[in-house]
Amino acid sequence: MSRFRSDAGAAAVEFAFVLVPLLLILMGVIDFGQIYNEKLALTAAAREGARVMAIPKSDGSAATSAAGTARVITVAAQQGVTLTPAQISIPTTCPSVQSPPPTVTVTITYPLSSVTGMFDTLLQGNRTVSGVMQCGG
Repeated sequence: MSRFRSDAGAAAVEFAFVLVPLLLILMGVIDFGQIYNEKLALTAAAREGARVMAIPKSDGSAATSAAGTARVITVAAQQGVTLTPAQISIPTTCPSVQSPPPTVTVTITYPLSSVTGMFDTLLQGNRTVSGVMQCGG
């Protein structure tokens, strides 16, 4: 007695086994790419805010923290990240000249988020990015 076995469903079952890990990897790559892009944008914005605060204006006066905050928000928006002034910690002025030269630090706190929604439980909390520059340019 011989049985006829069909392998017609084997390919579909194998595809189902492989599809789940592949989709998981794809979603992870998408989320990692978005998180890394936000980090780069926030780092550039923080560095630009520190630069605004560190370099004196043409009349010799120091920039205000409002000018630095506005610059951070503008640079972040140009790169697709929306910030509020509450997320930015920026000093009022550069410290007085001393040895070693003082620095100004701009800190941005931004919530982590998942594009795909698959990793929301892993991405709870905030990311903190800082930009530091020596006062006086």
